[in-house]
Amino acid sequence: MTETARQAISVVAEVKKVIVGKDAILAKVLMAILAGGHILLEDIPGVGKTTMALGFSRALGLEYGRVQFTPDVMPSDLTGFSMVNRATGQLEYQPGALLCNLFLADELNRATSRTQSALLEAMEEGRVTVDGVTHEIPKPFVVIATQNPVGASGTQLLPDSQLDRFMVRLSIGYPTPEDEVELLRRKQQGASLDTVQQVLTHEELLHLRQMVEQVHLSDQVLEYLVALVGATRNHPAILQGGSPRATLSLAAISRSYAFLQGRDYVVPEDVQRLFLDTLAHRMIPVTGGQESSAAALKEVLHAVPMPRLGQKL
Repeated sequence: MTETARQAISVVAEVKKVIVGKDAILAKVLMAILAGGHILLEDIPGVGKTTMALGFSRALGLEYGRVQFTPDVMPSDLTGFSMVNRATGQLEYQPGALLCNLFLADELNRATSRTQSALLEAMEEGRVTVDGVTHEIPKPFVVIATQNPVGASGTQLLPDSQLDRFMVRLSIGYPTPEDEVELLRRKQQGASLDTVQQVLTHEELLHLRQMVEQVHLSDQVLEYLVALVGATRNHPAILQGGSPRATLSLAAISRSYAFLQGRDYVVPEDVQRLFLDTLAHRMIPVTGGQESSAAALKEVLHAVPMPRLGQKL
C-alpha cells in the first residue's frame, strides 16, 4: 500500500473513534469523497448518521454545515439571499447553509420539491446563483443527505434528477449486540467527537482526489463498465436504467477503491464491489421497490461476463 493510500485510510481510523462496527460503510463514504461524489444515507433515526458526518468533517478539516429539513425550509436558507446594506444602499450577499465544505442535508425528503431542487446546482456545479449572481462554493464540497425509508408522513420522494446526483446510496443499519455494548462502553468512558483529530488539510484532500483521477481504467474495464450499466437499461424488471452519469460515477468510485488498495489501475472486481451501491438508487423498477431493483442488479452482475485484463469482452 502506498503512503498516500495509508494517509487516506487514516481518516477512517479517526471516524471509527465515534462510529463502532461500520468499517465497510465508513470506507465507502471515504471512497465517494475521494471520488468527488455526494452520499445519500437512507436509514432510520439514531444510528449515527450525523455523528458520522461530523466525524468526517473533523478528520478532513472541513467546514461543516447542517440543515434539518422540514416543509418550511426555503431555498434561500440553502443558497443565501441579498439584503440591502442601509449604510451603502447596495445589495449585499448573505451566504446560505450550502457555503461550506461538508453539508449535511438531514431528512432531505421532508423538504418541498422546490427546496430539494435548490441543491441541484450546488451538487453538480459547486456554486449557487442568487439574484442572477453566481457564488462559488468552497472546495472541496461534499453533500451527505439522509432520508428515513420508513416514516413516510410529511415526506416527498426525491426526484430522479436529484437521486442521480448522489454517487452512492448507503445504509448504516443497526449495530450488532457486541458493537452496541462497545458503543455504551465508550460513552461511559467519555468518548466524544472531540477525540477525532484532523489528519488531512483541504490541499491534501484535493491532491488525493487528483491522484484518484489518475488511476488507470483499461479499455477492457471501460467496456465492462458500459456493458454493466447498459444491461440495466434493457432488463425486463427495470423501467429506467442507469444514466451516463451513473457510468461516470461507477468509474470514479472504482478508481477510488483501487487507490485505497494501493493500486494505480482498476480491475473488474473493483467495479463489481461498488456496482449495487452506485446503481440501486437510480433504478426505477417495473414493479416493486428497492428489493426488486437490487435483485435485478444482481442478475445483471451474473449475466454480464467479467473480462480478464488483456482480453476483449
